[in-house]
Amino acid sequence: MTEQERQEEQEKQRPGLAARLDESRQTFQPALWSRLIGVAAISLYAILFVVLNTRRVKVSFVFLSTRVSLIWVILLSLAVGTVLGVLLSQLHRRRQRRR
Repeated sequence: MTEQERQEEQEKQRPGLAARLDESRQTFQPALWSRLIGVAAISLYAILFVVLNTRRVKVSFVFLSTRVSLIWVILLSLAVGTVLGVLLSQLHRRRQRRR
């Protein structure tokens, strides 16, 4: 097979412009891109939230007090609230089943 024949054979096998455009339209996934943009925006917000809340604050407990970074107070409050919310919802669900 000569070089020219090989090139002609490759051109026959290679899809045309229209076929390549259709293929690229099929592989473009708008849902994936919107999720990626959403995750990037939330990540940027979280990073800024942490950076902007590094100031130290005084936290007073019943018998003692301490100074910690504000972000730790916020994250601890979020964690405690989440755990209490889950536990209370489980308790409510159990009481509903008993009836």
